[in-house]
Amino acid sequence: MNRLLLLNKPFQVLSQFTDRDRPGNPRATLADYLTAPEFRAAGRLDYDSEGLLILTDDGVLQDQLANPKHKQWKTYWVQVEGTATTKVCRALEQGVLLKDGPTLPARCRLLQIPTIWDRNPPIRHRASVPDSWIELSICEGRNRQVRRMTAAVGFPTLRLIRKSIGPYSVDGLEPGQHTYVEPITTQSGNNTGKRQPSSFSRRVRTRSARHSERRQNTHDD
Repeated sequence: MNRLLLLNKPFQVLSQFTDRDRPGNPRATLADYLTAPEFRAAGRLDYDSEGLLILTDDGVLQDQLANPKHKQWKTYWVQVEGTATTKVCRALEQGVLLKDGPTLPARCRLLQIPTIWDRNPPIRHRASVPDSWIELSICEGRNRQVRRMTAAVGFPTLRLIRKSIGPYSVDGLEPGQHTYVEPITTQSGNNTGKRQPSSFSRRVRTRSARHSERRQNTHDD
């Protein structure tokens, strides 16, 4: 049966099961949190980003979720340097010019500080520089697009969390935890799903603690 796996990918974990670039000193990968060799990620999430990563054992579903032509909306919670305003959101919504061309129209709103998990290691705060949060939704999939968009309007990204992809959300999952859903195709072509408890969930916290120590000795190239 075709299934989707929703994972809350922790900070500094690769969105793949092996680190081909550093076999002698590998970084944390999905294999540190999952035993699901038949699943493949439907799209990537940067090494230094957190939040929802969807994996599937079905190639058609993988394409529907990852291929930009299907225009699945991806929503991010973004902590930025500086005090974001509605003017900043309007600029992001209208699209910004990047080196690889203008972005498509987006959705943006200001956020109060969200109630979320702590990051390990935490963000470095500077007393003289304020920070703020926005919620940004895009339907493209360019490399490090959200970070480049906020930088283009003068607000560098400090922390990036993917909240949802289409109808699928990271809600209820702690870093390193995952759950399975059954995909349902509606008349509009959107996928929906009902969560099912993961057989790994009780083991994730122990494994997360063990690998957080390991990640402290690794860094992104």
